[in-house]
Amino acid sequence: MEKIVEDFILDPKINHVSKEEAADESVVRLELFDKPIIGYASANDELFEKFKTDEKITHGRFIPPREWMEDAKTVISIFVPYSKQVKKGNSRNMREPSKEWLHVRREGKNAIDKLSQHIKEILTQQGYLCIAPGIDDHYEEIIGTWLDINRPLTNSDYGSNWSQRHVAYVTGLGTFGLSKTLITKKGVTGAFTSLITNMEHEPTKRDYQGIYDNCSMCGACINICPVKAITFEGKDYTRCSKFHDEFEIKYGPGNGCGKCQVKVPCENGIPKKNQ
Repeated sequence: MEKIVEDFILDPKINHVSKEEAADESVVRLELFDKPIIGYASANDELFEKFKTDEKITHGRFIPPREWMEDAKTVISIFVPYSKQVKKGNSRNMREPSKEWLHVRREGKNAIDKLSQHIKEILTQQGYLCIAPGIDDHYEEIIGTWLDINRPLTNSDYGSNWSQRHVAYVTGLGTFGLSKTLITKKGVTGAFTSLITNMEHEPTKRDYQGIYDNCSMCGACINICPVKAITFEGKDYTRCSKFHDEFEIKYGPGNGCGKCQVKVPCENGIPKKNQ
């Protein structure tokens, strides 16, 4: 599986921005991704049920693997780190997303969806059942401030019925940071996808116990956030989302700033606790 994922996502036809796609000459053939990592979990892992029932975690939205697929046995999570060029580009201006970042959020998102479909097709050809919730018709996500409700928004108004970061936590890929990104051995800067299948696979060992074990609590993401949406007490998703809305209007859907993922000790790996 690891080689299949790596070969697909690092293929230049997938991993490089074409001349037709590029915003200008400076990003033609921009490399979007670095080598991915994969984690596995049992579909019966008790954490999945906890995500559904504990209102404090996913506000009751999360649908466990066995409700997506009755015969589910394994959940596969894939983290695809962004390339050095993308990270460096988004570090230039700490208020606006860079051209590199906009491309990885647009063409990169398309590439991740294609990867999900590719793995799904391979497992299906091998005789297994497979669902990729992130591209499934039943996937629901609320990330914007467009909700038509007659009260102030709270963090409980945001979320999805399949959280890629929570799933990655269960599969041993990493733990959360103060910015609510997931800190993997390859850092926080990248994208996740996941699949549910009835294929059997040994779960990846989780080398952590708590949800923040990989975070050094240094506060760098707090200081770097352009709108001060991150604190030691939590993250204000409405403040973050309103800032993102500016870029939705300016650059189109799906474009976040990503500043809490660059110029921080966890950008490329798990930080040392004294950082």
